[in-house]
Amino acid sequence: MYNHEPIFLQPVFQERIWGGQKLKQEFNYEIPNDKTGEAWVISAHPHGPSVITNGPLAGKTLANAWNEHKELFNKASGDQGEYPLLIKILDAADDLSVQVHPNDQFAREVEGVPYGKTECWYVLSAEEGAELVLGHYAKTKEELDQIIDQGEWDKLLRRVKVKAGDFVYVPSGTIHAIGKGIVILETQQSSDITYRVYDYDRTDDAGNTRELHLERSKQVTTVPHQDAEVEQTEKVNGGLVEKKLVKEQYFTVYHWQLDGQADCEMDQDFLQVSVVDGQAALTIDGKSFNVEKGTHFILPHGIRQFTLEGKAEFIVSHE
Repeated sequence: MYNHEPIFLQPVFQERIWGGQKLKQEFNYEIPNDKTGEAWVISAHPHGPSVITNGPLAGKTLANAWNEHKELFNKASGDQGEYPLLIKILDAADDLSVQVHPNDQFAREVEGVPYGKTECWYVLSAEEGAELVLGHYAKTKEELDQIIDQGEWDKLLRRVKVKAGDFVYVPSGTIHAIGKGIVILETQQSSDITYRVYDYDRTDDAGNTRELHLERSKQVTTVPHQDAEVEQTEKVNGGLVEKKLVKEQYFTVYHWQLDGQADCEMDQDFLQVSVVDGQAALTIDGKSFNVEKGTHFILPHGIRQFTLEGKAEFIVSHE
């Protein structure tokens, strides 16, 4: 099963108060409305599982495949673990709330779910002057609590300008927010726990503000903030430049730039692949598949060699 073909996936769209239309404009997706903030493009999370579009499991979700066909991911049939990762594309037509996520231990003990949330972002596009919130200026827990209680957000929040092609690693415990005018591809643990610190006093169409989670936010925020260090490496394989963006305990993420042809070997249990620009032919055991911007797929364990040919850009990840 899937020894000679990838597992192609259909995105799941999520409406957000800060969402827009760039998922349609930039990826030609059929979005449900003009407030579409997220496409969950490789997901087995119960809040939005991707649907398989090809092969014997067509119409099933990625969660079904994970639970019923562990061999596709080189896992033992009795493995009770959840699918580990979640890949999204986010369109921030407005500022996202300032937020923070817990680590695994806090998520298990307090929320009763298997994973906290460490994530990373590859910036696909950014308007001139666009910026993120990444970290804070509090030196102690007491100072953090006081500034949050007093709502002195300009004093607390650390802002960073970004442009297309930037990469940002966001460990659990990091206060953060994606700013207006930014489109990112996010690789994260498969978790949907968010503690909202500040939401600009926004209201929805009914005049309601969104819930804040100040006490939990104070509990899980790392103090003082420290920028996470990542070691990036690059290698050339024929027409493919493979740049390792981050390798850490939950995931390894690469940026692949293809201009020509490359013969590739897969030595991981499985690979998650998102085409973020261009198009290419993916050939496995003599069978070719066209992949283009907006295509997302998994190369399962049965595939050990494949060829890419064309001009395209990919974000690739694995456990």
